[in-house]
Amino acid sequence: MEDEVFEQIISVLNQLVSWIAAGAMMFGGVVPYIPQYRDIRRSQNAEGFSTYVCLVLLVANILRILFWFGRYFETPLLWQSIIMIVTMLVMLNLCTDVRVATENNTKRRSFLATDSKDEEIKVPKRLFLDFEWKYFWLWSGFVDYLQCVLAFTAVAAYITYLFLDSILFVEALGFLAVFTEAMLGTPQLYRNYQNKSTEGMSIKMVCMWTSGDTFKTGYFLVNQAPVQFWICGLLQVFVDLAILFQVYYYSRYPQKPVSHAVHPSSAKAL
Repeated sequence: MEDEVFEQIISVLNQLVSWIAAGAMMFGGVVPYIPQYRDIRRSQNAEGFSTYVCLVLLVANILRILFWFGRYFETPLLWQSIIMIVTMLVMLNLCTDVRVATENNTKRRSFLATDSKDEEIKVPKRLFLDFEWKYFWLWSGFVDYLQCVLAFTAVAAYITYLFLDSILFVEALGFLAVFTEAMLGTPQLYRNYQNKSTEGMSIKMVCMWTSGDTFKTGYFLVNQAPVQFWICGLLQVFVDLAILFQVYYYSRYPQKPVSHAVHPSSAKAL
């Protein structure tokens, strides 16, 4: 009788730990963006946050969701992608509003062709696309980003539908999804190397990313996620540790005096 009660307690505890781990997996990735969102709202300045972070995470998580249709994996990982997509769209909406409110340029840069009659903005009518490549992902309205995301999703979903029976395509799709996300920290790593300094970088943010990526990789291994997930998870942890090593090295052996703001193209200079 006592053994049965003990086994039931262990079973309940295991289930509880499993639920907590799944919840952390689903929502843990968006936690670092909460203080960033609040800071942008408070300061009405989005210069320290690169919207290319949103681009990378949107692409990575859209591809991961499409990969799920070809090869099922843990449901919390699927929900993690959905939650991250929503979070990145919210961040884009805020950053776009702040940037448009503060910039002096009144010419509207858009993704799709428009026929606006707003004389203050004066958008010329175009036949198809209404953007220059140098302004890609630097549009003036949130709806333009949304149109781009929907267009990418539609094209990627159609291609996935055509090749869904190909094991090689499905496995390549999964690798591309997690590899894209794994490369998120490399712009910061390269920037630190160029400047020979980590000044202006949020060390707390990198520590949060390191702990989160370590937990995520362990979750992949324990739950036997597809091999693409834990290989790229290990790569993410390696990049995070390399950035932390830069913090140690450049603080102990300063290369040159620097004074600069956070680079807008940095992926983790949040």
